Amino acid sequence: MAAAAYEFLVLGGGSGGLAGARRAAELGARVALVEPCRFGGTCVNVGCVPKKVMWNTAVHAEFIHDHADYGFETPSVKFNWRTIKEKRDAYVRRLNEIYENNIKKAHIDIIQGYGKFTTDPEPTIEVNGKKYTAPHILIATGGHPAVPPDSKIPGASLGMTSDGFFNLEELPRRSVIVGAGYIAVEIVGILSTLGSKSSLLIRQDKVKTVTKSSCGLLDVTVTSLVPGHKPTEGVIRDVDCLLWAVGREPNTEDLCLDRVGVQVDTKGHVVVDDYQNTTRRGVYAVGDVCGRALLTPVAIAAGRKLAHRLFEGKQESRLDYHDIPTVVFSHPPIGTVGLTEDEAVAVHGRENVKIYSTSFTPLYHAITQRKVKCVMKLVCAGKEEKVVGLHMQGLGCDEILQGFAVAIKMGATKADLDNTVAIHPTSAEELVTLR
Repeated sequence: MAAAAYEFLVLGGGSGGLAGARRAAELGARVALVEPCRFGGTCVNVGCVPKKVMWNTAVHAEFIHDHADYGFETPSVKFNWRTIKEKRDAYVRRLNEIYENNIKKAHIDIIQGYGKFTTDPEPTIEVNGKKYTAPHILIATGGHPAVPPDSKIPGASLGMTSDGFFNLEELPRRSVIVGAGYIAVEIVGILSTLGSKSSLLIRQDKVKTVTKSSCGLLDVTVTSLVPGHKPTEGVIRDVDCLLWAVGREPNTEDLCLDRVGVQVDTKGHVVVDDYQNTTRRGVYAVGDVCGRALLTPVAIAAGRKLAHRLFEGKQESRLDYHDIPTVVFSHPPIGTVGLTEDEAVAVHGRENVKIYSTSFTPLYHAITQRKVKCVMKLVCAGKEEKVVGLHMQGLGCDEILQGFAVAIKMGATKADLDNTVAIHPTSAEELVTLR
């Protein structure tokens, strides 16, 4: 039986795949999308969206502490985890439906199931025993949370991952999160702020700074997990929730990429060039499966840029991976764009790098017993003091960053920031008054 033919065949209905598929369809291509699960990928289902809902929930808990300082008499407040879980899950389901409807409106064929490459001469995908082919095939299968094998850490399988976090029916009494990255810091902040006694387990060689305001920070190496431990030195007992946040792995193992000569690195990420081309002509990859800048807007932008290159003739259409802004939704949030100080020194030399920084208590906390500092840092390079990095942590930094990221992307200098009139009283004004 001949394979069904399309102009663009996309593996993965997450952020990158959907963006590439829809843009290609807008440009007139005949497109099919292969997806075995819910549409929206990690971001919509077990990532950015439900995480931000839970972060917002935790922010409410923080502000409750300040009500009395602002003159509000508040009775005892009780938090119901199930209420927000039900509302959050219902919102995600609505998004799933919206994504599916948008795919259908774009006249994209949906192929439900797991796809893998065949041994046919031309790149071909098999799904549920049926073959599909196209001159352009996009791999956008994303990734999944990593869990150490029991052979390395006995009992590791007793823990959950960030995916399992969204299945919790109740707020855990005692939580332990292992990891030092975005996901670990965000989840421990949510759990701790909402009332779970929480610890973040890290190896100090893996992180330089971590917020200590909302959890216990322990410098450890996990050696084993055993249910029902008796009191023993070096053992954390009575843990209701053990969550691994030690990295993510690409969903490439079952794609049979070797059949078409698509190269992967030692961790299984698809190797691509600056234009998202793999090592096999006509096969491309975007998003987390590539292992670079694992962020939803990055996958979306890369997918759209690729579609314009393939179906609109814009040969130079590609994503610029420099100066990508990103936020860690910790408590308080961290915003960063561009080079760190060490990176700037490596690129420009110590003598050509100048740092401007500040630490202050935002006006919001001027009258509260609870005090949370805001810290900001500008990394500038060259005689003109071009801003090559901006890093900050504090109330509102997540929203402040976007506008400054535009300026940095456009090549703003310290003088450009200085020439901007400050908005007073705000935390953001500190960035245009640094000396």
